[in-house]
Amino acid sequence: MTKRLLVGRALRSAQQHEQLLPRRVALPVFASDALSSVAYAPQEILLALGAGGLVMYHYTPWVAAAVVVILLTVIASYRQNVRAYQSGGGDFEVATVNLGSNWGVLVASALLVDYVLTVAVSVSAGVENLGAFLRFLRPHEVLVAVVIVALLTVGNLRGLREAGVAFAIPTYLFMASIVGMLLFGTVRMVLGEDVRAETAGFEIQGDESGAAGFAMVFLLLRAFSSGCAALTGVEAISNGVPAFRKPKGENAASTLLMMGAIAITMFGGVTAMAYLTGAKYAEPDLGSHLVDPATGREIHDAEPVIAQVAHAVFGDFSIGFAVVTVMTALILFLAANTAFNGFPVLGSVLAQNRYLPRQLHTRGDRLAFSNGIIILATLAGLLIYAYNASVSKLIPLYTVGVFVSFTVSQIGMVRHWNRLLAAENDSARRRRMMVSRSINAFGAALTGIVLVIVLISKFALGAWIVVIAMPVLFLMMKGIRRHYDRIAAELEPSGEDVALPARNHAIVLVSKVHKPTLRALAYARATRPSTLEALSVAVDAEESRRLREEWDALDLPVPLKILDSPFREVTRPVLAYVKSVRRKSPRDVVTVFIPEYVVGHWWEQLLHNQSALRLKGRLLFQPGVMVTSVAWQLQSSDRLKGRTEPPGPGSSRRPPHTDGEVRGGGIVSDRD
Repeated sequence: MTKRLLVGRALRSAQQHEQLLPRRVALPVFASDALSSVAYAPQEILLALGAGGLVMYHYTPWVAAAVVVILLTVIASYRQNVRAYQSGGGDFEVATVNLGSNWGVLVASALLVDYVLTVAVSVSAGVENLGAFLRFLRPHEVLVAVVIVALLTVGNLRGLREAGVAFAIPTYLFMASIVGMLLFGTVRMVLGEDVRAETAGFEIQGDESGAAGFAMVFLLLRAFSSGCAALTGVEAISNGVPAFRKPKGENAASTLLMMGAIAITMFGGVTAMAYLTGAKYAEPDLGSHLVDPATGREIHDAEPVIAQVAHAVFGDFSIGFAVVTVMTALILFLAANTAFNGFPVLGSVLAQNRYLPRQLHTRGDRLAFSNGIIILATLAGLLIYAYNASVSKLIPLYTVGVFVSFTVSQIGMVRHWNRLLAAENDSARRRRMMVSRSINAFGAALTGIVLVIVLISKFALGAWIVVIAMPVLFLMMKGIRRHYDRIAAELEPSGEDVALPARNHAIVLVSKVHKPTLRALAYARATRPSTLEALSVAVDAEESRRLREEWDALDLPVPLKILDSPFREVTRPVLAYVKSVRRKSPRDVVTVFIPEYVVGHWWEQLLHNQSALRLKGRLLFQPGVMVTSVAWQLQSSDRLKGRTEPPGPGSSRRPPHTDGEVRGGGIVSDRD
């Protein structure tokens, strides 16, 4: 009931086409991450430049212009990607097909890390901006951030289409509020009004003030790499192509173009408005200090840059300020939805290729990849808690993974076009391919340079954590693949697998003569084994004597053997006896029947079946031994009768066959 209330009713697999998105819904679903970066990317540029003092702020327009060039290049490059690869594998598929599996796994590890960081950074920044309007939230930012992650998780578990429709309206309202703020601020400036941020009169004192030469270049590179946070989220559309309506590739490419135009307009506009209004931002831990020159007091509670710009533009018009800050917070919360759509799809592709557990390939009741969504939410929540929901501490970890995927993906696309050009004779098609190859080659070179800059400038600030996490993920996924490959080879049928065993020796374990024991005996006899015997362990001599008397009194047609146990153990004597039977006849099998209680409460399970569980756990490791549980339902289990049980983790939910053919008669499959 609780699950249905939160997630909604289950959907049939045949309804999956109803979850596909038109462009007007796909834009806010997949582009909200890139669009929301306007809330923190300009702020990160000012924060990085502030370490060099106020004079470094004059480089703000140039740093922002460099970021825009990179953004244009990446968008142009990814428009080629989404047309060529539409399965949802995105950069992973491009790298795997064109560069090999190791490069694909490297890209996947980078993207998985970056998706987790996307949720953590976006939600933390959203709480920070919401705190500018609702100041009572500031002492509780971590708790609010975790609650937001939980709400996003529930929304995505309800299904992609419902989540997309719910998120479309706030995203479009955010676009309208930012564009409206920029237009209103521009009009006021043109009319000669004084539009100044509340921090315009403060001073920025940097730990590296007066930097020159290499030190100044390093500060500029750090500001540029921080501003490149504006590029995160561009790759999400390439991973979400299967969610678009047909023609998928063209719709995804059009959405990318729209997203790029809007993101560049808003990022450039907010950065320019922050520069013109004199907005400042500092973080002592990162080497910058905001000081009131009148009192000499250091300011620690400055509003986020976008909130300062809104305050300056709208002045006493508090409704305008409220709309901008609330919409900014909402878009940042919803930006995490990009990762909630990208991470589970990528996880599913990786699971299908046996690099992650099969459970991640399973769709939930609402046709969403529920396991991937829950894992992403858990990791992001832990990251938010560990970093105290601090955007300035999380940002240095950001963008490393995404630029790894950018660079490797574009190199893979160059190889893709080279392969197609070698087999193409049509001149018009060759020209188009050569143009696409040139775009991807330029993108690979440029993003590769940016990757080096990001690693150098952010390594000491926290990027080293990502540099460690990616290889760990890489090795883990390669290990999972080796495990699945080894199991597949081990389970490959051979001629000996179809040979029938010579005989079947059946053993019924007995502790008392009661209804469960009699049912187990009856069932064992019904299987018609070659030999059948009952087996008990003499833990207590008096109880064993009574068991023998009751057995003989009932005149049961099954011989009872009682094993001595000087040390009052049950498991070890049974294992030793079963092994002895196997040694006498290695070609035979031994079937052990274990009576078990079925109870209706979890606490009852603690009181029953403990010996049976231990025995099963040990017997399952014995070759040639089959273990059969014979259930006896106690009255408390009646409460569970008729309850619909959800499919277990890893079970595949496929639509029923309509051709009348009965398929899938096996028990063990490659999905298990």
